[in-house]
Amino acid sequence: MEEVVEFLKNAGCYFLATVEGDQPRVRPFGTINLFDGKLYIQTGKVKNVSKQIHANPKAEISAFKDGEWIRITGELALDDRREARASMLDAYPNLRAMYSEDDGNTEVFYFKSGTATFYSFTSEPKTVEL
Repeated sequence: MEEVVEFLKNAGCYFLATVEGDQPRVRPFGTINLFDGKLYIQTGKVKNVSKQIHANPKAEISAFKDGEWIRITGELALDDRREARASMLDAYPNLRAMYSEDDGNTEVFYFKSGTATFYSFTSEPKTVEL
């Protein structure tokens, strides 16, 4: 799992895909965290991405760096614990200008199931279970 987090952090930006009705939605994200051995993302409850995840928790992440890329496919679950929100905000202190653990808006999701597959043009894919 550490390899997955390291790749995403080194990429700096990844793209999160969700579904709204029958339309895919993709947007750049930058927050990724390993907490309690699980892969976490962060958003605000007021954002469309939050509404999309609550309606359909299936999601994908993709990132590219130095000729390699990763695709993470799975199902997200809300973690409403204050500790989980605090861990994310501690990992990204610049977010504290917009979010706090207790603002009623900050939420974190983790991949409760799924796979992360590393790809490149020069080697075979490598898959990690989440």
